[in-house]
Amino acid sequence: MTTKDNLTAVLYKKEDLRLEQRPIPVPKDDEVLLRMDSVGICGSDVHYLVHGRIAHFVVDKPMVIGHEASGIVDKVGKNVKSLKPGDRVAIEPGVPCRVCTFCKTGKYNLCDEMVFCATPPYDGNLTRYYTHPADFCFKLPDHVSMEEGALLEPLSVGVHACRQANVMIGDSVLILGSGPIGLVNILAAKSMGASTIIITDIVDSRLAKAKELGATHTINTKSITKVKEHIEKLLGDLPNKTIDCVGAEATIRLGIEATRAGGNLVVVGLAADEVKIPMAYALSREITILGVFRYCNDYPLALDIVASGKVNVKPLITHHYTLEETLEAFETARTGRGNAIKVMIHANADYKK
Repeated sequence: MTTKDNLTAVLYKKEDLRLEQRPIPVPKDDEVLLRMDSVGICGSDVHYLVHGRIAHFVVDKPMVIGHEASGIVDKVGKNVKSLKPGDRVAIEPGVPCRVCTFCKTGKYNLCDEMVFCATPPYDGNLTRYYTHPADFCFKLPDHVSMEEGALLEPLSVGVHACRQANVMIGDSVLILGSGPIGLVNILAAKSMGASTIIITDIVDSRLAKAKELGATHTINTKSITKVKEHIEKLLGDLPNKTIDCVGAEATIRLGIEATRAGGNLVVVGLAADEVKIPMAYALSREITILGVFRYCNDYPLALDIVASGKVNVKPLITHHYTLEETLEAFETARTGRGNAIKVMIHANADYKK
């Protein structure tokens, strides 16, 4: 690999993803230059490719794609003491301002000045070389792979959701949707002590993967339409914690109806701006409805449960591609061909399949 090679995946606009060479960036005083290794394709990456926007975030100029990532420290800024060249790190992709009220009170994921990889107008990290603040890079133990490091990003969403839901030992948890985020919520809920985990979807292959990862019950909502009644029959009661990883009006409604009175419903999936839900029913049963936006102080726990062996994220990876194969990788992710769950792109030019 030559030092001049900085092949980069750039989304110019809807349905216009290109590979091009860009200059290798220089790290600022508090940053590190990373030789990127593994970058997973997220549903949001695909959404930007297909639609050119997510809500009010619009791709109106070329944007480097990618945010589920790990890399190897190549150079460090002069103020960096925590990392050195050669360190393998997972990259938390959202960097807040650090000084606003949200940041100072520990809710930095709500910071108005958040700079988040591959969220317009900010570039992501599907590239050979990338700079990032050192304090948002987490050193990986030798036994944790680079692929596992990249998967700490979606796993952190699951950790944050389960923390919001206050999942604890003995809980019964309903997870709506068994896409990648639904699956990481299984892993997180199980690691936090949930004794029963029910998950729904309309795709049997995803439900099979959910079973493999630890779900105790799976429900295909295409064939079972009376989900609440089915759950009550299975468990003899309703779950006390529900995590909606779809965010559609139908799943939010189901979450309200199928959560035990006094329980918690956490909505992870991004819904439409306005949805119609049975609010009076939720209030009369004291259902607590909570939102989830990314994660906050969750990377350390995500890394710990992977490093300790409590959680195995490797089965989530179904496909591997090189950076040169990025367009093919995105086609696999967007179509779901080959029962794709997590498509991993290897940015290292030396990577061999």
